[in-house]
Amino acid sequence: MRALRGAALALLLAAALGPSPGRPHPQCLDFKPPFRPPRPLAFCRRYGAFGCCDARRDRALLQRFYSLSAHLDGPTYSACAGHLQDLLCQECSPYAAHLYDAEDPSTPVRTIPGLCQDYCQQVWQKCRSIFHYLSTDQELIALENNMAKFCRYLSLEDTDYCFPHLLANENLNQNLGLVTADAEGCLQLCLMEVANGLRNPVAMVHANDGTHRFFIAEQVGLVWAYLPDRSRLEKPFLNISEAVLTSPWEGDERGFLGIVFHPKFKFTGKVYVYYSVEVRYEERIRISEFRISPGDMNTVDHGSERSALLGKVLRIDVNNNDRGPVYRIPPDNPFIDDPQARPEVYAYGVRNMWRCSFDRGEPDTKEGKGRLFCGDVGQNKYEEIDIVEKGKNYGWRAREGFSCYDKKLCVNSSLDDVLPIYAYPHKMGKSVTGGYVYRGCESPNLNGLYIFGDFMSGRLMSLKEDRATGEWQYSEICMGTGQTCMFPGLINNYYQYIISFAEDEAGELYFMSTGVPSATAPHGVVYKVVDTSRRAPPGKCQVEPLPVKVKSKLVKFVPKEKLIVKTPTPRPRLKTTTEAPRRGRPDTPALDRVDQAPVNRSVMPVPTMTPRPKPGKGERKGQRRKKKPRNGAVRLMDGGSRGRSWGRVEVYVDGEWGTVCDDGWSTAAAAVVCRQLGFPYVVRASKKAEFGEGTSLRILLDDVQCSGQEKTLLECAHAEVGTHNCSHEEDAGVVCSREEVADW
Repeated sequence: MRALRGAALALLLAAALGPSPGRPHPQCLDFKPPFRPPRPLAFCRRYGAFGCCDARRDRALLQRFYSLSAHLDGPTYSACAGHLQDLLCQECSPYAAHLYDAEDPSTPVRTIPGLCQDYCQQVWQKCRSIFHYLSTDQELIALENNMAKFCRYLSLEDTDYCFPHLLANENLNQNLGLVTADAEGCLQLCLMEVANGLRNPVAMVHANDGTHRFFIAEQVGLVWAYLPDRSRLEKPFLNISEAVLTSPWEGDERGFLGIVFHPKFKFTGKVYVYYSVEVRYEERIRISEFRISPGDMNTVDHGSERSALLGKVLRIDVNNNDRGPVYRIPPDNPFIDDPQARPEVYAYGVRNMWRCSFDRGEPDTKEGKGRLFCGDVGQNKYEEIDIVEKGKNYGWRAREGFSCYDKKLCVNSSLDDVLPIYAYPHKMGKSVTGGYVYRGCESPNLNGLYIFGDFMSGRLMSLKEDRATGEWQYSEICMGTGQTCMFPGLINNYYQYIISFAEDEAGELYFMSTGVPSATAPHGVVYKVVDTSRRAPPGKCQVEPLPVKVKSKLVKFVPKEKLIVKTPTPRPRLKTTTEAPRRGRPDTPALDRVDQAPVNRSVMPVPTMTPRPKPGKGERKGQRRKKKPRNGAVRLMDGGSRGRSWGRVEVYVDGEWGTVCDDGWSTAAAAVVCRQLGFPYVVRASKKAEFGEGTSLRILLDDVQCSGQEKTLLECAHAEVGTHNCSHEEDAGVVCSREEVADW
């Protein structure tokens, strides 16, 4: 999870090291992981399956061998050519960085790889003349006639890595090139920080237009454009914060929730967003279409919004919608001819899906392309991952995960209901965040791995399909320990609350999390997932982004997170399975087999937060139960509509909303309200019902006297709740701001 910085609280996900020696750390001279050469090596054949040289570098080493061996006479060549080849080819070893003492860019690279003492003495006795041609190190050459000093100079501090003994070192060669895992199978991955200082980053998308820009949405209603070098444009790509309904309350699900670019955005310039609004005191979800600004490719035309109010798991056609309806029904939708169903519905029986993604398919064969993976947040016991298919029923409210939720519905449910590919109990986490099947280029060992997480527990998890059986095997993901993440720019910790996952235009995988789950807390970070066990061959993943015309100022990215080097303590782990119950016995979920609940993985306590609201009985699938406000909560109303940064003050006391009289109403009292709502500045205190009279409510507070430091108006001095000597013509209001401005 993450390091303690300022007021931030830290968690560290790590696996037990046990008493075994340190973990291997394969690394090349370019400070990156080794790779599998795409073509066989002709010279350094020992490293043709896995190492640090491609065919081009192998040819260069061969040419150097020919050049150096030209200096050797016949007997010397016969005795020493093999040693010369071995020494040159250590540059191709998967442990080249260790052999050359070059684990980080600040260390000078030695000219001869580190040699084991017995081997060095053997080479010195027969072939020490070759070092004149191999090395320009004058200190080494000066020791040529003293075998002990010469070999001591070529030794390594860490003798496990000296050549040639490392070739027979079982600890260094076992599972070489595979994803590192601890004894319990927890996969050891690393992260790269991509963006920070975000207020609940709920989504990251790309435009698929060749520019390799990425766009990050904040819950408050702002979307930012980033260039491939991670610099951010100062002007927002989209700003609908005045329309978005949200609050500073931790765990508030309302707000800007999703964004997607038209599949042919390069030609249509259309973007679709999904956010909460309030219409006549009712909370609703709005799906809107925007067009890109004709004068700036990095911002939308805010006047182009067209709205539609929708719900459920839907599939619509937005192509060719410039004239006529905003969307059409795809002709192959499963319920298009069913008069009892909405034709937009693609699948049903889901509860509260949070984050779905399409599989790009296996890079070479495209197997799996188009599969729709979704995380479905559970009710009381289980979270689940589904592959959503056309016209299928996924069982809610009859089932939750593999078990029965409503026994009557469960008994009468169809045998055709689709079970999840995986479900886990609330002992592991209470709010699933759906992820992606990795299909990127840079971490080939992750290909086909579905990576997802849990918002509440902070677990990163993965599923891998067994193609022979069709079953999905679970592995937890932990942050790399020891030297696993000791590569430039990588870290091994993250904020706990995993909000969303994403992939960039090249298919690389990311996730977003925060340490304070509030729409106004700027603690959100975007991380790129990196596997250091094996990378793609040099040049294979190179992209050439199309140029971007930038009219806004650029904000340079400055990373803030650090690598944590810490020896963790062992922790028990849940035993999980994806085995589905037999059809006649849905009440016995296979996932309920545990040794014990997981221990608290925190280094420091973290802020508590309630889970996402669960629908109650009688509520429609996907409908959210409104949260009961806290005593002292406030809201702003402008006439009969919800205000954003200004409005009539209404306060919640003992189960009801009411207004506040302006007797004694001051800037200090207004500051308390503004701060509660997440605004750092108060522009002015409003009186005489400037923003309308709240005649439908009781007047709850009068004679309010605040110092400005109180957390709520109830902490200020005031008359007894409900007692007043005023009318609604004196309803108090405020004007708040996120920036320091003059009175208006």
